[in-house]
Parts: sequence; C-alpha cells; structure tokens
Amino acid sequence: MDRTTSIPPDPCAVALLRGGDRAAVTVAVLGLHLRGAVESGRPGTLRRTGTRDAVPFRHPLEKAVRTGLYRPAGPRELPGRVMVRRALAQMRAELAAAGLLRSLPPGRTRAARRHLAELRERHPLPAGPEGLAEDEVLLAVALYGDRALTALLPRFARDSGLTGRGTLADEGLFPFGRGSGIRGITGDEGQTGWNGNNHDPGGGHGGHSHGGHDYGGGYGGGGFD
Repeated sequence: MDRTTSIPPDPCAVALLRGGDRAAVTVAVLGLHLRGAVESGRPGTLRRTGTRDAVPFRHPLEKAVRTGLYRPAGPRELPGRVMVRRALAQMRAELAAAGLLRSLPPGRTRAARRHLAELRERHPLPAGPEGLAEDEVLLAVALYGDRALTALLPRFARDSGLTGRGTLADEGLFPFGRGSGIRGITGDEGQTGWNGNNHDPGGGHGGHSHGGHDYGGGYGGGGFD
C-alpha cells in the first residue's frame, strides 16, 4: 500500500516522477538558462555561459548540471555525467523513501500518480509564456514535458536539442529504462524513460530571452522569443 505523502514542491522532483532522469535534467537546465547560466551551443548541445556572476542554484541538480557542463553536452549525454548521475540517484533515493518511487517494478507509486494528476488539475498547460514567473515555467515543463517546452521556450528547446529527435524519454514513456530493473531506481541507467504502461503526456516551452539568451520579452508579458 502506498504511503500517504505529497509530491515535493520543487519542479525537478516533479519532473523526475513524471518522466525520469532526462525530464528532471531538462528542468534543471531550464532553471539555469532562465538565470543566464546555460545556453545552447552547437546545434543540439548545451553549454554553460562565461558569466562571472555567482550562479544562484535553486536545487542540487542544477549545481550538478552546471558542473557537469565542464564541456558542452547534448541532452542525452548530460544525465550520464558522473555528478549529474549522482544527484539524480540521490533524488530517486529521497523520493523512494517518501513512498513516491518503487524499485520493483521500477516506477512511480500510486500516491505519486495521484498527486501528479492533482498538480495537473491545479496547473493546466499554459498557452504561452506571458505573465509566467520562473517557478511557473519550470513546473509547467515538469508536468507536461515537450508540449510545455514548445509552448514556452521553443527556440532554446530546439537549438539545444531538448525537443526534436530523441526526446521520447521526456514524454514519460520510458523514465526508468526498458527492463532496467532496480538500476532505474539506483541511478546507473544513463538516459531515462518510464515503462510503456505509465505514459504521461509530455509538454513544451516556447522561447525565452534572458539577457541575450532565449527570453525575448521576459516574463512580464511580452513573450520569450
């Protein structure tokens, strides 16, 4: 029986519950991008910016992602870098201890599915970025994946490889790997995805432009591209 619990409020944890490692890393990347710390590099890659300002990390996974981008990486490679993999494993351990993940079969618990559904009811998919605060953007991507990325940050998502070819994992189809067993919980599977019986709708962001990044009009209401 699932324990009575609630989903941790941070978008990275919500994304991991919905879509696995890659979904969580996507949210961490976006948080860093919105604060000017990560940008798209060569087509389909991510890189950290050369900013000398202190980067505000709002989640341990963000720090791991920023550190993991010691050289540019694509969205598929980044979850497998050591520091990112360790941060994801720690997140999964905490979610399992909270009764939100199970090891056999690997995946989310009934309580996690219920709370994800409740979050979607309270936070429907935004039509665009106008008027959204950073937390709302990140939560939308955590809950809806590629659909939210396409609606809210399309240019950055496309240029960095967060959407397009190879994004099946972030649609929630194989969050813990195909037949990966307990490795899907312990953190050695590299890319992620739920099993085929636990499909969750993905999402998409439009384009932001934050100080020359991908935000255009900013959060206030002018749009991000």
